[in-house]
Amino acid sequence: MDLHSRYPALGDLRARARRRIPHFVWEYLDSGTGSEATTARNRSKLDEVLLMPSALHGEVAPDLSAQLFGHTLPLPFGIAPLGMSGMIWPGAEHLLARAAAQAGIPYCLSTVATRTPADLKGDLGDHAWFQMYPPRDPDIRKDMLQKARDAGFGVLVLTVDVPVPSRRERQVRSGLTTPPKLTPRLLAQVACRPAWALGIAQRGMPRMKLIDEYAGNVSGLPSTKHAGYLLRTAPDWNYLRWLREAWDGPMIVKGVMEARDAKRLDSEGVDAVWISNHAGRQFDAAPATIEVLPAIRAATSKPVLIDGGFEGGLDILRAIALGADFVMMGRPWHYALGALGADGPAHLCEILSLDLQANMGQLGLSALSGARGRMIPAP
Repeated sequence: MDLHSRYPALGDLRARARRRIPHFVWEYLDSGTGSEATTARNRSKLDEVLLMPSALHGEVAPDLSAQLFGHTLPLPFGIAPLGMSGMIWPGAEHLLARAAAQAGIPYCLSTVATRTPADLKGDLGDHAWFQMYPPRDPDIRKDMLQKARDAGFGVLVLTVDVPVPSRRERQVRSGLTTPPKLTPRLLAQVACRPAWALGIAQRGMPRMKLIDEYAGNVSGLPSTKHAGYLLRTAPDWNYLRWLREAWDGPMIVKGVMEARDAKRLDSEGVDAVWISNHAGRQFDAAPATIEVLPAIRAATSKPVLIDGGFEGGLDILRAIALGADFVMMGRPWHYALGALGADGPAHLCEILSLDLQANMGQLGLSALSGARGRMIPAP
């Protein structure tokens, strides 16, 4: 089957994934919080970024490589963390880690994944990142960091934009709990999604395995206030300094939206900042990530990563044109899994790469950095 003829764009993968994932799981994956204005803003503001085409460049051979932490990566994008990934599609963490290793791109595992760092030890490539929701207890912090190191994770990502649970009303209405409790209503949805149901039956009901090691098998919590919140704290600058001292590899802070924070992070020894509004899942009055990118780029000398509504190679070029060094995506990889299972991530990687090449050709660019010269200033 020619996947490109049937699923040439992310939207095709998303549509098929929705038909293969139970509704309550779909609502967890696809929803934001509030009226989802921030989610919509991420998309609309990306569309406002215009680049000027350029002609008579002859044949262009686009180079898609990017530099990050002293490494040359073959592509300028990676796989962002997404909690309970293995609930969205059975075995998701293993499948995504393997796909990232094969493509040579970063894979970031969430603290609240359904697999522990040790579970993925045999699947990881050279660019394995561990995302930490900040535990309150110092002993848990130390143990969590050690587990990540021992499994082969070389980069630490501290998420700072979830100080409290958000409401995520669509998710609440779906009836999802943590771990999932299959009520008659939810069982009816599962029965209509046989591929998902078979995969879960083979692997068992998804749980936050790493969190369970510290909090025990807590059941019956709403999915917006899962067991991870029993362990977390809202980090401050002292917490950041403790973590910087405890971790001996590259460290990224995820959830940065203000230039003044980026500037201060520079002086605190952080190796990169990650612009994120949590895909509109935390706060519904936040600006789009692409809106704040130029000011943050100007405020820091460190690499700038970004997520938030990215759907194709053109969006990636837009971010690079505004100063980003690297783009991370979470939902798209799970749409790909839901649509095509194990074949999905590699196909999405091809979609993004081909789209990048096509749009670089329109701009006459052989290198990604040239996109910055193609910006059309906003009126």
